[in-house]
Amino acid sequence: MADPVSLWTIAPSVYLPALLYGIGQGAIAPVVALSARDLGASIAVAGLVVAAAGVGQVIGDIPAGTLTTRIGERRAMLLATVLVSIALAACLVVPNVWGLAVAIGATGLAGSVWGLARQAYLSEAVPLELRARALSTLGGVQRIGSFIGPFLGAFVMRFLGTDGAYWVHLVAAALACVVLLSLPDIESVRRNRLARPVVVQSTRAVIREHLPVLRTLGVGALLVGAVRASRQVVVPLWAEHIGLDPQTTSLIFGVSGAVDMLLFYPAGSVMDRFGRKWVAVPSMTVLGLAHLLLPFTHSAGTLTAVALVMGVGNGLGAGVIMTLGADASPPVGRAQFLGAFRLFADSGSAAGPFLLSAVTAISALAPAIVVMGLTGWAAALAMKRWIPPRPQPVE
Repeated sequence: MADPVSLWTIAPSVYLPALLYGIGQGAIAPVVALSARDLGASIAVAGLVVAAAGVGQVIGDIPAGTLTTRIGERRAMLLATVLVSIALAACLVVPNVWGLAVAIGATGLAGSVWGLARQAYLSEAVPLELRARALSTLGGVQRIGSFIGPFLGAFVMRFLGTDGAYWVHLVAAALACVVLLSLPDIESVRRNRLARPVVVQSTRAVIREHLPVLRTLGVGALLVGAVRASRQVVVPLWAEHIGLDPQTTSLIFGVSGAVDMLLFYPAGSVMDRFGRKWVAVPSMTVLGLAHLLLPFTHSAGTLTAVALVMGVGNGLGAGVIMTLGADASPPVGRAQFLGAFRLFADSGSAAGPFLLSAVTAISALAPAIVVMGLTGWAAALAMKRWIPPRPQPVE
């Protein structure tokens, strides 16, 4: 009989590579716009280059599910590592801004494969009673990596300039690849636990069969993604609006991120013990409320207080979308379903900043922030309406 799967037994194979990869992603996040500007891009075009990573992730979600189904999680992640290494090398040598945009888009494509492969494995290998903790821990590890990455990148950039951040991501991805190759294959754990024969369905058939879930709970995931992405934009924009300097803004954002990181395991525990609604609905309610309060702040102190509330709201939701996708995913065609479900959340993440920009262009920044706050409450209502009371095994 196979040994029971616990978070400790899978930690080296699942969480260590995710941490390393997250560090690399965090390292390049603050410098992509700077690299674009160095190549002659305007501020608007530099913003589009930054958005290319999100576009690549959206484009890659469904192909990532198909790829993972056909070749397995480990091989898919190794292939994604090759792709991201080529993309990062291109970032170091491309002579123009459009080449940089394509390379950054490729990093987003590789990131979609990494994220989906980890989620697909945990959805299947971890017992239902541990699922939320396992996936919220994955989300938390990624947050920790993204928090460490900019500091490590800043240190290396003291010696290598802006290119140092890309080198950090290259090295981190290579180390993640070494970990994947040196540790026991996680797919063997799944084969030991599951005696189910492998059946392959087309991605189109999987999506068609589960369309009722995608057009309800998937739409809720889209709203969640939009509000979460908005949080990363509205804080620095409002800080600039009220006259705070960049250093103060960075400090406020960092404190909010630290609170965010601390809540992932408690959030997973609540989801496993009481159900997913107990985290998803409060998370979006709090995040929406923080958006609505933001236009009333006029100093560093009041903005910090609201940013902390945002961190709490976002941290409460760590792993909730991955957990909901895992709960709804079928045993046959799991990775393909997860690719389609992630497409909704990632589309929301990409659309959130665009919606914010559109409303700001029509009216002003404060009304745009209010719109995003109301979107957060709409997400809370959607989660309350469509999340089942208790997760049930999908047969």
